[in-house]
Amino acid sequence: MKMILAVLAAISAALLMLPANGNAQTPPKAPIFTIAGHPGEAQLLQVDGKSYVEIESLALLTQGTLSFKTNRTILTLPPSNAEAPEPTPQVKQGFSTAFIQAGIEEMSLIREWRIAIVNAVESNSPVSVEWVAGRQRLADKNLALASAAVSTDDDRSAYPLLTAEFNSMQKLSEAYLAMRQRAAFISPDTFNNSPLEEQVLSCARGFVAMAESHEFQDQSSCH
Repeated sequence: MKMILAVLAAISAALLMLPANGNAQTPPKAPIFTIAGHPGEAQLLQVDGKSYVEIESLALLTQGTLSFKTNRTILTLPPSNAEAPEPTPQVKQGFSTAFIQAGIEEMSLIREWRIAIVNAVESNSPVSVEWVAGRQRLADKNLALASAAVSTDDDRSAYPLLTAEFNSMQKLSEAYLAMRQRAAFISPDTFNNSPLEEQVLSCARGFVAMAESHEFQDQSSCH
């Protein structure tokens, strides 16, 4: 609005202050009126030593519109750049750096979680419920960080894969704890090549490969 008022003030000042150019011997060229920052021009009309611009020409120069109500003529100017609506942002393609970093960190935490359980089974060493709960909290916290980092379409498509990997690892961990409560000894073959562990491993490998390609590719092993 300030810009519009400034343009109108400049127009008014120009109309009041522009002198009439007269030459008694040779007819002067018709004076031209322009507005800085606006294309086009209009002819100045001189009457009794004063300069005028036709209101229709002024509306055309300013890309405004004229309306008429009884004895009033209204010139409506278009909105200034500051008042114009913001352009629609372009959709970002590929993965964002923040999301990939959080995703790789999530896979690393899940890997450490899985290795600890596998080692416990192979060596017949117990893993405490408190330790498992701590691993779960770390992975859950980092999953939330990955969610907050989502900013592109590929990020949004890949985030459910991280969630599925976290859920699968949680099921594997809960299965181990349940077996440990029922028996003092767990066979080393209990988790080796089991469908659930293979799913956790395959999903992690697929996510890392996808991150290296910087392009989303659905990983069926994560579902």
